[in-house]
Amino acid sequence: MKILLRCLFIGISFGLIYGTYHKSVVDLKVGEKIIGFTVVFAAFVFLPIFLYHRWKGKRLKDYTLSEENLKKIRKNIENQVVSKNKPR
Repeated sequence: MKILLRCLFIGISFGLIYGTYHKSVVDLKVGEKIIGFTVVFAAFVFLPIFLYHRWKGKRLKDYTLSEENLKKIRKNIENQVVSKNKPR
């Protein structure tokens, strides 16, 4: 999966660079089309694959603000305040 993502990223980077070059040197309209197709490909193909790869195996519950997670945050903050107030 990492190799696929790296290849897609390199391809997208190359497409943007080539589109910019083509736009400024060869033909404006064709260069803009190359850049546009590259951006659409990045948004609708690369981004979902990347997000799936990064979130695979993680629980969404760990990243949402539920009552349980708020209690943990408050407890951590209280522990930090108490440890800072202790004399050394």
